[in-house]
Amino acid sequence: MSIPRQMEFTFEYAPLVPKTAKQGEEACNPSGWEWVEAVVWTKCMLAALGNGVKGGKWYSLIDKVYNPRTLKAAWKKVASNKGAAGVDKISIKRFRCNAQVYLEELEKDLRKGTFRPSPVRRVHIPKDRKKLRPLGIPTVKDRIVQTALKMVLEPIFEREFLPTSYGFRPERRCKEALREVTRLLKEGYTWVVDADIKSYFDMIPHDLLMVRIREKVGDGKILTLIEYFLKQGIIEGMECWNPIKGTPQGAVLSPLLANVYLHQLDLTLQRYGRRVIRYADDFVVLCKSKEEAEETLAEIQKWMDQNGLQLSQEKTHIGNCCEVGQGCEFLGYRFEEGCRYVRKKSLKKFKDTIRAKTRRTRGDSIENIISDLNPSIRGWFEYFKHAHHHTFSSLDGFIRRRLRAVLRKQKKRPGSGKTGRDHRLWPNAFFAERGLITMHEAYVLARQSR
Repeated sequence: MSIPRQMEFTFEYAPLVPKTAKQGEEACNPSGWEWVEAVVWTKCMLAALGNGVKGGKWYSLIDKVYNPRTLKAAWKKVASNKGAAGVDKISIKRFRCNAQVYLEELEKDLRKGTFRPSPVRRVHIPKDRKKLRPLGIPTVKDRIVQTALKMVLEPIFEREFLPTSYGFRPERRCKEALREVTRLLKEGYTWVVDADIKSYFDMIPHDLLMVRIREKVGDGKILTLIEYFLKQGIIEGMECWNPIKGTPQGAVLSPLLANVYLHQLDLTLQRYGRRVIRYADDFVVLCKSKEEAEETLAEIQKWMDQNGLQLSQEKTHIGNCCEVGQGCEFLGYRFEEGCRYVRKKSLKKFKDTIRAKTRRTRGDSIENIISDLNPSIRGWFEYFKHAHHHTFSSLDGFIRRRLRAVLRKQKKRPGSGKTGRDHRLWPNAFFAERGLITMHEAYVLARQSR
């Protein structure tokens, strides 16, 4: 069935350039950069950032990295993020016991230029049912140095980034990117190029990345430090090697470096007048026609070929978001038939979370189980509350069925909680009285409050 192209999308949307995007004259105003680390970026430095520095390059930055106040602030950030120990087996807890000594050692090594990062401990975490995602775990010391580097470098590159980029940037959110997709769909940009870069973080060419960093950074010691981190060893089991391309997922610097590299793609698409919304390596380009979408995909493919990257042929496609079976998936949602749906993988992941918390063998009271469920339900709904409303009533029923099955088990009665007798014995009101969040009711309330 075909749906009219000018069908109405019913969601709120953000302006084309979000207020949080600080560029041009607005970037010259230090008051627009409250998120920067004050121990590094003084008002004078922010003024220089806004007005521009001679030659467009920043020199003499290494002293900002090894400044004791910078390292202390970086350590606080690393400690708050927690995380596992690296190859040296020094955990956050152990580092904290002797933090002052460790920080002084880092300052001395960075000042002398003798600092060398330790190898990254590689583990694999589940990506979906069939795949695993490699994750690099640097040592606590290396995480502190990378955090200090990021605190110094991020504002320099943030000033250059376009408002069409949302991922891993200060004061930018997934919801803003999703609102922009909805806004463009409402304006008739219904043809979409849904692009996926194959193993992006593992394939970034080091030499081309460093060229882009050198365009803005002229401090040789900073550049050398970044190269050390790009080439630091990786240990997995009994094997150890040094990568020749890519940035390790899990490293503090990786998201910033990934954005630096793809910034050139943003500029290229902007020059062609394309409407792109990018979140890290996940991006869509919205177009007015199929012909425009095909031209855009050719432009993207050419850029990838010239910059050492590849598009995933299986995951990259062109479609019309107003047609059944076409559309695109972006940041957990599926845009199709003029609506936002929750994509299947996101639904499955949420249901798996519910199943894990409502095992029939769980020896706990129904009140405790509901208290355990509610934060997951609340957080999931808060993100997906703009999805099609049928999603919520269906999930509410699924959750209550799981709870009825738990109650049946506690009464030593087999079954899955789907019978009419179960509904009469434990009606919806039974769970509401015990505080279970109902997403359909939350959706209705959210609609009324707009």
